[in-house]
Amino acid sequence: MACVAFFDVEKWEEEYLSKRLSAHKLEFHEESLNLKNAHLAKECDAASIFIYSAINEGLLKKLPKLKIVATRSTGFDHINLSACRKKRVTVCNVPVYGENTVAEHSFALILNLSRKIHKAYERTVRGDFSLEGLMGFDLKGKTIGVVGVGNIGRHVIRIAKGFEMSVLGFDVKKPPGLGKKLGFKYVGLNELLSKSDVVSLHVPYNKATHHLINESNIGLMKRGAVLINTSRGAVVSTDAIIIALQNGILSGAGLDVLEEENLIKEEAQLLSKQFPLSSLQTVVKNHILLKNENVIITPHIAWYSKEARQRILETTAANLNAFFKKKPINVVE
Repeated sequence: MACVAFFDVEKWEEEYLSKRLSAHKLEFHEESLNLKNAHLAKECDAASIFIYSAINEGLLKKLPKLKIVATRSTGFDHINLSACRKKRVTVCNVPVYGENTVAEHSFALILNLSRKIHKAYERTVRGDFSLEGLMGFDLKGKTIGVVGVGNIGRHVIRIAKGFEMSVLGFDVKKPPGLGKKLGFKYVGLNELLSKSDVVSLHVPYNKATHHLINESNIGLMKRGAVLINTSRGAVVSTDAIIIALQNGILSGAGLDVLEEENLIKEEAQLLSKQFPLSSLQTVVKNHILLKNENVIITPHIAWYSKEARQRILETTAANLNAFFKKKPINVVE
């Protein structure tokens, strides 16, 4: 029986994990793992952490029996991999958990904009049932441009095909046969922007994707198009969105993320007591796009479903069970 210490956990997570790791001795702690409380895991074979627990050489010295670190996150820059390798400590992560979840939210935004549901709702709660200004448009027969054809983008494409939409895709990676299999065509970014009625963004944020959609290329978009961003805020220039809305290039935008969300590395940070949510609230309250009736802003919840959160725990439990069966999975190299 292995000993596993969990840090940064909530009560419901304790119950969920206990059922799936019943063969092991589990210890749960609400706080993050650090040098001051490392003694809590001193006798444990495994530590499961979140991004607020920094695993470094000094901490590893205080955990002599540690064999595996199972982080409940996709990112792992809070873990010193070199130090773990020296100590022969395996590191596992949660590579994916919300592909369909984010894709479904993307279409929730698309449908809200295409059928003006947000405007209709605001009007009817005031007792106004007039139809003026509420004419929408069909998705059938329209073209959606999917920027980033990774796990999430592929789910978006599958959903779009269900609506009988034509699909264009842009990605730096083009796996052979994927376009034919899912029924879409790879094109350059400029062509995608110019031919798409809906553009949906699903790329990670890095130097290459910073302001991928900007003042220079947003003018290429089909007049009256809709822009959806459920990836990271800084993938799009806020100024570009504002200009495009003012000039009628965009008829609407659905944004689950804002450019100023530079504090967010992992979505689950939003649930942590350590995340400065007040800063994010201030950003949203003061955001000029919030006052535009053709813009829908949701508070970074595209990933936030019961099933997605459970998948994080499922993968973590699977990582630990597989490791102790000497068949490790999701190992970070």
